[in-house]
Amino acid sequence: MLIPLDYYRILGLPIQATAEQIQQAYSDRSRQLPRREYSEIAIRARKQLIDEAYNVLSDPDRRARYDAEFLTKTYDLDSIDTSIETEATTADENSTTATDREPRTARLEIDDDQLVGALPIFLELGEYELVLKLGRPQLLHRPQDETTGTEAVVHSDFVLTVAIAYLELGREQWQQNQYEKAAASLEAGQALLLREGLFPQVRGEMQSDLNKLRPYRILELLSLPIDREADRQRGIQLLQDMLQERGGIDGSGNDRSGLDVDDFLRFVQQLRQYTTAAEQQLLFEMEARRPSPVGTYLAVYALIARGFAERQPGLIYRAKLLLIQLGRRQDVHLEQAVCALLLGQTEQATRALELSQEEEPLSFIRKNSQGSPDLLPGLCLYGERWLQEEVFPHFRDLVDRTASLKDYFADPQVQTHLENLPPETEESTQWVVSATQTALPHPESSSVLTPSGSPATRYIPAATQRLERTQPLAGQSHAPGLLGGTPSPASRDRGTTPNIPLASNPFGLSDEDEPRSPRRSSRRLRRSSRKSGVKLDRLLLLVLGGLVGLGILGFILMSILSGLASLLGLSGPKLEEGGLSISVNAPPIPLPELPQPGTDPNAPINDATARETIDRWLTTKAAAMGNEHQIEKLSEALTGQALADWKQRAESARDNGWYWEYEHQSTVRDIIPNASDPNQATVTVEVNEKGTLYEGEQVPQEQDDNLIVQYNLIRTNGVWKIQDWVVQ
Repeated sequence: MLIPLDYYRILGLPIQATAEQIQQAYSDRSRQLPRREYSEIAIRARKQLIDEAYNVLSDPDRRARYDAEFLTKTYDLDSIDTSIETEATTADENSTTATDREPRTARLEIDDDQLVGALPIFLELGEYELVLKLGRPQLLHRPQDETTGTEAVVHSDFVLTVAIAYLELGREQWQQNQYEKAAASLEAGQALLLREGLFPQVRGEMQSDLNKLRPYRILELLSLPIDREADRQRGIQLLQDMLQERGGIDGSGNDRSGLDVDDFLRFVQQLRQYTTAAEQQLLFEMEARRPSPVGTYLAVYALIARGFAERQPGLIYRAKLLLIQLGRRQDVHLEQAVCALLLGQTEQATRALELSQEEEPLSFIRKNSQGSPDLLPGLCLYGERWLQEEVFPHFRDLVDRTASLKDYFADPQVQTHLENLPPETEESTQWVVSATQTALPHPESSSVLTPSGSPATRYIPAATQRLERTQPLAGQSHAPGLLGGTPSPASRDRGTTPNIPLASNPFGLSDEDEPRSPRRSSRRLRRSSRKSGVKLDRLLLLVLGGLVGLGILGFILMSILSGLASLLGLSGPKLEEGGLSISVNAPPIPLPELPQPGTDPNAPINDATARETIDRWLTTKAAAMGNEHQIEKLSEALTGQALADWKQRAESARDNGWYWEYEHQSTVRDIIPNASDPNQATVTVEVNEKGTLYEGEQVPQEQDDNLIVQYNLIRTNGVWKIQDWVVQ
């Protein structure tokens, strides 16, 4: 067998090496042993090649003959004996092979049983792709029951070598900021070891690297173009998995990434610039329900940004409700004032400003409200700049948008929504009460989140609370390397994570330009009409109350008169016996059946509809992924990208001869209709999924998962379907 190797490379020497260097290299290579998981067979074969290289190069005559042949003959790597090239696939179609880097090299003839020792030498030389090319074909010859023990041991050595090549290739790609390629290599190595059932310690190293690699993968995937929806969704799913393992953004759980609470907060800050307002809204509203103070505040930002940019005041109203929760323990009155302003609730905006303790923004607002009877001119200018400089830059799809209150209030959709909001007076008391329930510390003196603290008793750190734009985490300045701290070539445990500073960017404001205050006459007119409406409602209640009272009085009088008539014998004639036989539980004549009211296809979603939609999906999933592969049923429950993804998955199962048998139990926990679109809703469901995977003649694999899933539903042609979901 010919392999692309020579004696100088075996010893790690250049062709100009001296005799002393050859002696020293041989001594070093002899003492350096491969991983302890290798068998004695592999270690002995490796030593044979090292000894052979030393014997030739240490003898002057033999070395001279070898050098003459070495210098005059080079061989193309593609002409390697076909006996070691039975498989043409590579670990990654985009990876650089040894052929690309070194198109021509010397060859060394070895015995077939020496290949198991040659491959570890290639590993030591860093030729990971070449190891995969030469080693994977050997894995096709799996030992059978009748094979000898030696053959089984050699097979396990080949498995180990190929697995280590995947591991080291993944680490090399990690260093090159190719995070998804690195993950693919590590996952390929894991799959090999799982299939073979060998070397759990090596598999554990791969899993450890995958855990530490996960934040980098998330940033790389989320930085992809918006139209790469499937890849970006994978990044969001990886983030969801991390959040679930940590117990939330400010949770103290261990996701094995090496990031502590503060580092993870900075990481979340960093990834926000690569996600859209809609993606952040979905993500952080889920976090707010844990509950998480930081998640709640981030959800507020997403709701305000999206509500303003997309002219959906309903989203701003939801942000306002979340701020009420935060306001019990945190000074968020400036944010409340901006929300009230955007909702046309000027009295609440003024009241919130009066409660705020943040002097610098208040000074700016007062300065730009001089000559006005209230603070609204300054608040308008402050609100525009806050949206433009502190909110929009944190959203990928809004970073280039311009914040204009004039355009916002001039939009007919906004005007319609504002007219339908609850009257301002109904919420004013709640805002005041929530603000005065607890003595509030100044935001700049808020304590830092610590793992031991409870979310209910901790304050959002000032840096996170104001969500200033931060510098990228130490290491790099663009998406692939935002976290920095790539693995050192010499490091194998990857146990260290760089200490990562967070740049301080106080919540500063400039006082340039005069504010353009939107006209308040229309809002005051609306407020006046609302107050008039309240008075009219009270009048109607009084009238209705009077009518009900008269009815009750009349009933009492009739009862008294009836009793007097009975006592005086003035009651009506008694019926004679033998009258009509009429039962009280059946009509005297058949009555026509009244038509049953049909289900309104436009009715708001309710608990029954949500349960029906989720149950239809789980039943459809079992049918499509089952033995009969009823793929056509998927369109009954899914739509959009979810339908396309699951069709592809079901077709792959059918074409490759594997299927699942599922048992599902589900409980609907929460239903949130979309405030701005009655044809959309979010449903949170607790799902117990028991499944058995059947794949050819392999032993069936079982799983039993308890999941919390947030489904995004959309109604098309009167039927609710699932368009995507996130596992919490």
